[in-house]
Amino acid sequence: MEDFSEFVGLSRPTVSKYFNDPTSVRKKTRDAIEAAIKQSGFRPNIFAVNLNRRRTNILGVIVPNSTDPFYMALTRRIEHIANQAGFLAFVLSSDGKPEMEERAIETFKSMNVAGAIIAPLGVQSHHQKLTSLGESIPLVYVDSPLDGSSSFVGTDNRQSFKLMVDYLCRSGAPPCYFGMPPVNNNALARQHAYEEAMQQLKMEDPVIVPTAPNASWDFEKFGYDETLRILGEGGFPTKTVLCANDRVAFGVIAAAFQSGVKVGREPDSDLRVAGHDDHPLSRYTCPPLTTVAQNYNEIGRLAIELLLFKLGETENDDQAFPADERILLSAEIMLRGSA
Repeated sequence: MEDFSEFVGLSRPTVSKYFNDPTSVRKKTRDAIEAAIKQSGFRPNIFAVNLNRRRTNILGVIVPNSTDPFYMALTRRIEHIANQAGFLAFVLSSDGKPEMEERAIETFKSMNVAGAIIAPLGVQSHHQKLTSLGESIPLVYVDSPLDGSSSFVGTDNRQSFKLMVDYLCRSGAPPCYFGMPPVNNNALARQHAYEEAMQQLKMEDPVIVPTAPNASWDFEKFGYDETLRILGEGGFPTKTVLCANDRVAFGVIAAAFQSGVKVGREPDSDLRVAGHDDHPLSRYTCPPLTTVAQNYNEIGRLAIELLLFKLGETENDDQAFPADERILLSAEIMLRGSA
C-alpha cells in the first residue's frame, strides 16, 4: 500500500480511504487512483487488510454440502444480500465431516470474520468450538439449530409435517415414517413432528428403523438400500411412506421401481411416497414427488438480515425479529403424482 501510495503520489490514508469506499474521496482523486491501478495492476490483499481491522467486512458461511441444491440456493441468496451491504460472504463446506467443520471454524477465526451463518452438522458438531466462536462474533444458524437457545432461521417442522400428515391421512392410507440418517438435529426433530401429527389424529405412528444406521449424507443410497431390504422382507407397514426429506424419497422411489412396485396415487398403485423440502429435482422424479416446500430464498434472506442486524448494520425498521432471534417459517405442500 505504501509503495502504491508513492506511485500514485498521494498519502497512504487517502489511498486507504479510497479502497474502503471509493465514493469517500473526491472525483479527481478517485480518477487518479483508478488510473494508477490500471497502470500498475495493484490490488490490496483483502485478507491482510481485514486482519488489521477491528471490524472486518468478511462474513463466514459454513454448509454441510456445497453441491446440494438447497445449500446452493441458500448461499446464493446470502452472498447477494451481503454484497449489497458491503460485505464479502466466504463459503466453506464441512462435507458432512466434523473435522472439516472444525477446520472451517478455525479458518474463520484466522480470517477475523465479522460474523457467520452456519448450517451445523449438529449431532457431530464440536459444540464447544461453535460456542467459543459465538462468544467472539455474532452467529446465525440455518436449516438445523445447534441447540434451543441459538439464533436460528429455518422451517417449522411441526407445521410442515402436520400439513403433510393431514393430507396423507385424508387422501389414503395413513403414512409410516422413513427417517434420515442422524446427521443433524433435523433427523430427530422431523421424526418427533411426524409422531406428534399422527398422535393428534389418534393414528398409529410406525417408524422405519434401519438395520445399519449411520451418519452418512448419502441420503439417496440410504433410502434405496433400506427400501430394497424392506421390500425383500415383506414390505412397508402401510401403503404410504412419508420420508424425512426428498433425497431419501428419491432412493425409495428408485428401489420401488427396481422391485416392480408401482408408486403413485392411482387406484392400481402399490405405494404412495411423499417427501419434505421440495428439492429442485423432486418435480422430475417418476412419478413427480409430492412434498413440502421450504422457502430457500426467504431462509437465506432472513438469515443474512438477522446477522446484519446483530452486527448493527441495520436498525430493523422493516423486519421485527423476535426477542429470542429464532425464526420458523411455514411450508407449503406441493401435490404431485407420487402421493
